[in-house]
Amino acid sequence: MRVSHIAGGVLLAAAAGAAGFAVLAWQPEIEPVEPPARAAFDQAEIAEGAKLAALGNCLQCHTAPGGKPFAGGYPLETPFGTIHGTNITPDPETGIGTWSAEAFRRAMAEGVGRSGEHLYPGFPYDHFTRVTDRDNRALYAYLMTREPVRAEAPPNRLPLPLTFRPLLAGWKLLFLEAGEYRPDPERSDEWNRGAYLAEGLAHCGACHTPRNALGAREAGREFAGGFSEGWYAPALDRDSAAPVPWTRDALFDYLRTGVSEDHAVASGPMAPVVRNLSDVPDADIRAIATYVADRMGAPDGPAPAPPAPPPPAPVARAGGEERGQEQGRAAAIYAGACATCHEPGGPLQFQAPVALDRATSLAQPNPSNAIRAILHGVETPDAAAQPLMPGFANALTDAQVAELTAWLRTRFSGGPAWDDLEAEVAEARSGRSAE
Repeated sequence: MRVSHIAGGVLLAAAAGAAGFAVLAWQPEIEPVEPPARAAFDQAEIAEGAKLAALGNCLQCHTAPGGKPFAGGYPLETPFGTIHGTNITPDPETGIGTWSAEAFRRAMAEGVGRSGEHLYPGFPYDHFTRVTDRDNRALYAYLMTREPVRAEAPPNRLPLPLTFRPLLAGWKLLFLEAGEYRPDPERSDEWNRGAYLAEGLAHCGACHTPRNALGAREAGREFAGGFSEGWYAPALDRDSAAPVPWTRDALFDYLRTGVSEDHAVASGPMAPVVRNLSDVPDADIRAIATYVADRMGAPDGPAPAPPAPPPPAPVARAGGEERGQEQGRAAAIYAGACATCHEPGGPLQFQAPVALDRATSLAQPNPSNAIRAILHGVETPDAAAQPLMPGFANALTDAQVAELTAWLRTRFSGGPAWDDLEAEVAEARSGRSAE
């Protein structure tokens, strides 16, 4: 009798828990509307929405390669599978044409679609929840006045049980802190504007923060460095590994132009971010730079003196121990493929904008960015221009790229050796995530 009572209690508790979860997971549908006419929106609000969409990098994640703007289909690779950006043009059948302003606000603030479905956090509503209602209305006005495009996004490629969207209600219960950004009264207006943008619409921490096993940002480690599509997004806090400390002016230059001479050229997922920011006023870029510089403990005033230039590249050695042979081979590859641009006084008139002894990619705790730059090259901030650096994926083997990467790390950064470089190169070449 006691066993049956216990079993009945367990079943009752399980049923109550399932019912409670169902109540938590259920979200109502918001009634569809007729697509509003362009004349329904104020021109100034549309213009403000355009600026906000550029800050949010909306175009990149909601446009397939070679596709129509905002028509969806961009494949976002995550550790759990591939999530495709949705169509956010005002097409009534495949886009958001039947979404009201309230449906749009709910998606941004709560991660719930118009039909009541929970959205995957590949759409960073854990940041967008900080956006004000006013800015959401401006974004809505801008998107609803774009060209409608009929385009179905490809289905997401996720394993079971992740295709069961009600589970996302549990994820939100654990990790979503909903609510608009609240200004810090002890800080300046510029700092608060930068914090609002960086933590909200610009969602800097979505890439620059490490993730836990469930894909949520690790608590207490905001801006401590993370991964995005196989690239390492470096730490934007006091643990930054940059050989030359960042300043507010250096951060502004990098976000404005894609280049900081003492640090890096915007590459990988950061390149389209900078291209989109070209449509954003200087004041907002300066505000983000002010906020991030403060988090990094950046010094006031001009940048510190850069480190002394490295000695000339060593001559490759023939014979010797295995380690010496590897270094000799790598030095020979560098002399033939890299020194023409990366050594002072090289034979080419063009010189790389960032000296390798200052390159953030070679000072990072992992080799992801250095390897991807060698394999795939580096584009200019202007995507229509010629590449800033060609890729060597077709010229060098995995072993050669690994040896060159190890040699560059030793010569230009002096940091501890990176492990398993050949495996890292194979992952980068295949396009698999290094996360």
